[in-house]
Amino acid sequence: MALTPVNLFWCFVGVFLGTVVGVLPGLGPAATIAMLLPLTFKMAPTTAMIMLAGIFYGARYGGSTTSILLNVPGESSSVATCLDGYQMARKGRAGAALGIAAISSFVAGTAGVLGLMLLAPPIARFALRFGPPEYFALMTLGLTMVVFLAGKSMIKALLAMLVGLWLASVGIDLFTAESRFTFGQVELLDGIDFVVVIIGIFAIGEVLVNIESRGGAELFEVPKGLRNLLPTLQDLKDCRFAFFNGSVVGFFIGVLPGAGATIASFISYGIEKAFSRHPEKFGTGVVEGVAAPEGANNADAGGALVPLLTLGIPGGNTTAILLGALLLWGFRPGPLLIQEHPELFWGLVASMYIGNVMLLVLNLPLVPLFAQILRLPYYALYPFILGISIVGVYSLGQSLFDVWLLGFFGLLGYFMRKLDFPAAPLTLGLVLGDAIERALRQSLMMSQGQLSILVTRPLSGAMLLLAAIILLMPLTGKVRSWRARAVVQDNLK
Repeated sequence: MALTPVNLFWCFVGVFLGTVVGVLPGLGPAATIAMLLPLTFKMAPTTAMIMLAGIFYGARYGGSTTSILLNVPGESSSVATCLDGYQMARKGRAGAALGIAAISSFVAGTAGVLGLMLLAPPIARFALRFGPPEYFALMTLGLTMVVFLAGKSMIKALLAMLVGLWLASVGIDLFTAESRFTFGQVELLDGIDFVVVIIGIFAIGEVLVNIESRGGAELFEVPKGLRNLLPTLQDLKDCRFAFFNGSVVGFFIGVLPGAGATIASFISYGIEKAFSRHPEKFGTGVVEGVAAPEGANNADAGGALVPLLTLGIPGGNTTAILLGALLLWGFRPGPLLIQEHPELFWGLVASMYIGNVMLLVLNLPLVPLFAQILRLPYYALYPFILGISIVGVYSLGQSLFDVWLLGFFGLLGYFMRKLDFPAAPLTLGLVLGDAIERALRQSLMMSQGQLSILVTRPLSGAMLLLAAIILLMPLTGKVRSWRARAVVQDNLK
């Protein structure tokens, strides 16, 4: 099925469109699939599913391009890539960052498909054990990754995360239908779109800081020669654990409905930093900091299809649209899908192997071409970034209010850079805020207001314990330093 000329062609169309969608901020695979869905009704269901799935996982490849080159994450799952990817670009290693992102995406994406093929039924049954308390614990564990994103000050990171949680609460309360923090603005009733916040803080804030800097023209240096524009053997050696880490974390978190690639990428980044021999270098442009989140980002796509195809449970907006498409074509996703429609399931799985190869062949040769963007002089590059940002934000809802919000968050990003507040914890809080609130309130409804439900259930209790240990790790280091200072002072006396 996957090797027929028609399916090969539409697989290529899907992954190509996905790459373009990933590069353009604000569009997203869900909107693209929704727009193209009516065009697939005259296609064979397997062919249509191959193309739509290609858009889904192809967008994960393209999202790294603007994150690394322009510090413009097109989706929340690309934020973690900005942390080290953009710093590598500033050091003249944009080509290596793009290359390792493509290779990591291929390795982890293929591992995700392998997991979908071999482990789908048992993993799906395990995912059913996750209720609201377990999801709350998982989100809390994700928020504790702020420890590994803290930079120089954990207090500043925690404050930034709290601001993100507050921004996530803006809009209509799902449980009481009351408006919160809208300040009389009708446009805020739907909440603040994540893309507006991340583009403002990362892209606009970066441009403002660099415009102020007199050395802005010297920030973007690109080495010449193909050999210097691709990862070295040492880079690949350094990323061995990152490939494995991203593949495993991305796939298993992708299986959990509602968890998403953002949590997977941040947790993978945190694990990579925690086990690194040089954790202090993360955030300054290390290649492992690109490989781990990009791998998790892509392995998540294979994991997300597990509950969709085996249980009929979508894990996010994109998979919900794919579920709707399957129902329109007369398929009923569930435990019997593989037996009743093997051509659909196995044709899709085999096409994902082929699609990942196509994406690698498509993206690696384009690395030198993409890297040339950084050869633009800063007085041309910065307006280019501003233009992409404004068009991307305006395309979300054709609203000038969103453009004004973009300017506000751009100024916020500028002041955060000046005052040395990390931006990643804010975006993490914003992404997880709505989901963690919903899970907590559902848990309290289940237990009639008893918080003990969060710790008495084995899975949630274990994850909360791990989160507490992670948060206390920096304190143990401070206690040791205080004791060492006390011993030195006693010796001096």
